[in-house]
Amino acid sequence: MIAKPAVHKHKLLILSGIVWSATGIFLNILASRWFPELSSTELYLAIGGGILLGGFIAWFGFNKVALKNIYRILDYDKHVCVFAFQEWKSYILIAFMMGLGIFMRTSGLIPKNLLAPMYVGIGTALFLSSFLYYSHYRKNA
Repeated sequence: MIAKPAVHKHKLLILSGIVWSATGIFLNILASRWFPELSSTELYLAIGGGILLGGFIAWFGFNKVALKNIYRILDYDKHVCVFAFQEWKSYILIAFMMGLGIFMRTSGLIPKNLLAPMYVGIGTALFLSSFLYYSHYRKNA
């Protein structure tokens, strides 16, 4: 019988925050690789627009998802599968988003000056929302 990789639910909060932070940083690093190809105006719009977009995405979208995940994690018994930081349905959405992102990056159908602010925005939103996991970890640990 294969054992599930289980952790204490409070450790799952910190692990979730790390995954969200790391993903946000990764997306911003991907976007930064396109910066040399952009004009100065496009660069300012990519960074500034991306950060603004990220704030909106975090506030109106990802914070709600993170809080839903946090409260679900806190409702678990002491130990829980390490992959339970997202609902199983969310993994399907994540796979779709990753596939779409790879397609957009590699197909060349969308110019880098449009992709960069999207990547900065989503990366910033994930990074900002990850701090909800850290704050709930501190409150509940």
